[in-house]
Formats: sequence, structure tokens, C-alpha cells
Amino acid sequence: MKASDLRIALFSGNYNYIRDGANQALNRLVGTLLEQGAAVRIYSPTTDTPAFPPTGDLVSIPSIPFPVPGRSEYRFPIKLSAQVRQDITRFRPNIIHVSSPDIVGRRAVSYAHQHHIPVVASMHTRFETYLRYYKMGFLEPIMIADLRRFYRRCDAVVAPSESMAQEMHAQGMADRIGIWSRGIDRARFTPARRDNAWRQSLGIADGDIVIGFLGRVVMEKGLDVFCDSIAALKARGVAHRILVIGDGPARDWLTKQLPEARFAGFQEGEALGRAVASMDVLFNPSITETFGNVTLEAMACAIPVVAADATGSRSIIENGITGQLVAPGSITGFADALERYCTDNALRQTHAAAAQGTTERYDWGRINQALIDIYLGLVK
Repeated sequence: MKASDLRIALFSGNYNYIRDGANQALNRLVGTLLEQGAAVRIYSPTTDTPAFPPTGDLVSIPSIPFPVPGRSEYRFPIKLSAQVRQDITRFRPNIIHVSSPDIVGRRAVSYAHQHHIPVVASMHTRFETYLRYYKMGFLEPIMIADLRRFYRRCDAVVAPSESMAQEMHAQGMADRIGIWSRGIDRARFTPARRDNAWRQSLGIADGDIVIGFLGRVVMEKGLDVFCDSIAALKARGVAHRILVIGDGPARDWLTKQLPEARFAGFQEGEALGRAVASMDVLFNPSITETFGNVTLEAMACAIPVVAADATGSRSIIENGITGQLVAPGSITGFADALERYCTDNALRQTHAAAAQGTTERYDWGRINQALIDIYLGLVK
């Protein structure tokens, strides 16, 4: 059995209609599979205005706007229709890969069981933690139990980081959890892309210390903690500037909380690399990450990171060496860490150099091959 013998039916809740770290990883995986001669068919909700062209053959599945106020840009899969089932049958997969525990993902697992096809589940998002941001934290144990039932129906489960795998194991999601990590585009994310002229165009002087936010501007990314920590830093009289890279439904809220911040909006390609390399510190207080793509991107640009000591970042950052990990939600702790980088140039530069060095091991080819080897081990 070799990669060219694989026929993978991949189910995604968002393959390309909104750009995020999870679907970027899935598209890269499909690209690697196609290069090795595998057959891949992707099943996902679609829109008329996708964020980017899909890699591989994409089949649209029935969906509706996500039924949460302010988040209708996401699609919610509603069923595995007879037409889609027929398409799967014609495709004749020998592996089914589900990347989201939604309704269609669950139906795909049932289909696999009925047709004796092995199932791989990849974990991308800590959905249970999102409930805290919608004042429904009391439902978290129920969701964890439901996710446990989902993952235990799969033949193999992979997580994007060792810390996330440990968390899933502690929650009883699976007895054995593999690692399908994330890589970094080192041509895009490099300190060579730092651009002082671009900073100046935003009103940021060469000597200003820029604390950056990078990612979707949504409350689940810890925006409340970000703003409270910046307020605490400002109260101490520590000079700094704020740069927000990204966009999302909470942008208006964030603009009101940080009226002096510079908003660069959504960036991609070389422009994204320039924006990341042009900050001085990345501040990532999110506790919902499973890996932390933005953390790795900043580190590759020789930018030290202040992050919550939570899944994802805990596996990437070596505390006190390549960045600083702080207890989740600790406003004083985050302000202390940010102050150290704002006031100690030598410390910031030392951690920056160490951070860049650690990113060399995050090679997409090796990382995707690890998942392909899992596929091959399951196909009889």
C-alpha cells in the first residue's frame, strides 16, 4: 500500500469559504496527497464568494448560516443528502477523514461504519471553550461528553499539538491520539519582511514598541483579556503602540475599546508576512487554540510572543526562552510580561532570536507525511 492507492473522502465544516488556520492546513494536506497520486474528494458547505480557491475537488453539502447572532458568515452543515451519499459511493473512498464534529461529520462516520471504511478524525477547534463567550459555560461538560462519543467512534484521532492531545486524553476522547501538527511558510514569514516605511504609513515611528494582535477579530480570541491587559499596561505609563492585523464581527467593539490602536485589517500573502514582521511583540491571550498558527507565524518572523499558558501555545513556546506564558485570564500577569518586552530591548531581542530558531522544525512535508502514514496504517 502506498499513497497513490489512497482514496480519501474529506469532510470539513469550512474548507475555503472563510480563511482560517484549520482550512489552510486541510488545503495543504490535500495538495500533498494529490502530489503523491492519491485521490481526494472534499465535502463542505460552500458560498458564492469563497475566501480562496479550493485545493482538490470540492462537493457542496447542504448548509444554513450559523444560527448565532453576529456569526452568520459561517455555514452550519445540516444533512448528508442522498445526492451527496451517492457521490461518496461513486467515489469509493478507502479512508474517510472528518475534521469537524458537526451533523454531517457524524453522518459521515455512520456511513463509514456501514461500508466498513476506516475513519480518521482531526481535531482543530476547542468548541467547548466557545460556550464561555456566549454565557453558556454551564453546558461545557455536556458538550465534552458529546464530543467524547463522537471521537470514540473513529478509528484514529489526531490533534495539532502535544498539549491538545494531552487535554483530549484527559477528557477521555480516545485511548491513543496522534499528532498532526502545523507547518510554517518560511518564505512568507521571515524577519526580512519587516517594513519600517509601512509602519510609518500607519503613524508608527521606528522606535515605537508595537504590540500586535493577529487573527480573526472575534470574542473567542480573548479580546476582553487583551483590552484589559493593555489598559493595565497603559495605567503603568509603559510606552507602546497597538497594531491589530485581521478583521471580524467584533472589530467595532475592539475599535471602541482601543481607540488609539492601528487597524491594518485583513492581510494575506506577502502583505501578511510584512505586517507580522513589522510588530515587536505578539500578544495572544486566547484559550481556544488547539495549535496557535499565529504564534508560530510571529515566532518565524523573530517576534517574541506573550500568550496564555493553554493548549497550543504551551506546545510551541518555551517559557522565558522564546516567549512568555501567563496564566489564562491573568491581567496583571499579562501586563507584567508585556512590560518586560516593552522596556527591555535586550530581553526582547534574545527571545526573538530563540523563537525564530525553534520554528525550523515545523516543516509541512514532514508534518503531512505523518498523517498520510496514519492513513496507510488503517487501509487494509
